[in-house]
Amino acid sequence: MAQTQQIGQNRRIGQSDRAERIDRIDRIGQELGEFQAVDPVVDRMRALRSAWHPTDGVAVFNRVYLTVTEEIGHAIEAGGFADRRAATTLDVRFAERYLAAVDSLATGRPAPACWRPLFHSRRHPGVRPLQFALAGINAHIGHDLALAVVDACRILECAPADLEDEFDRVGDILVLLEERIREELMPGPDLLEIADPLTHLLGCWSLDRARDGAWLAARSLWQLRGLPELAEEFTERLDRSVGLVGRMLLTPLAGP
Repeated sequence: MAQTQQIGQNRRIGQSDRAERIDRIDRIGQELGEFQAVDPVVDRMRALRSAWHPTDGVAVFNRVYLTVTEEIGHAIEAGGFADRRAATTLDVRFAERYLAAVDSLATGRPAPACWRPLFHSRRHPGVRPLQFALAGINAHIGHDLALAVVDACRILECAPADLEDEFDRVGDILVLLEERIREELMPGPDLLEIADPLTHLLGCWSLDRARDGAWLAARSLWQLRGLPELAEEFTERLDRSVGLVGRMLLTPLAGP
């Protein structure tokens, strides 16, 4: 009898913990949505760029992501997206996920697991700038993009398939910018030899694969929207797995 009561108590505690996690996710969703256009998120990232030291690992990613957001904003203004409202909504919700993670860090609240490796290693002298940039891109694409698609679908009252063109167009811009990032931050050919550990580390990660994974995750979460407990568990596992890749990308490759 006592054992049965204990099992029941443990189950209630587990249900309570899960309910708290679901409520936390709902609160995060309510906190997002501060910006309704691209310009304010660009202004916010520019302010962060001014506040952080250029060698700070998060600052390295912020510079990269600022360039991405500016490029997407220019493309939207130039008519590069068939549905301007859908493109703006997706881009802004995407950016808000990163800014919410930064705000969590600033206020002492736990950041998503996918961002913690970058936040914790941001001043490590053995991590190279390219690693910081790619770790941030990994967190933002692998985790935030999937959730941003679902956020946008709820706002626009549509399904992920209706945003596929905008998703692909944003992805194309990211691929072009990733190439530019590698060119700018990669050590010169005289420094980066085939035996350099950075060569092997970078070969383990692909933006294309991360983007494909984000699209699959977004579609899966949309299908799970009527099952909040499963959706919450899926999101947590996605968060942790992306964080694991981030820790790998931030492996120190040089001594202090």
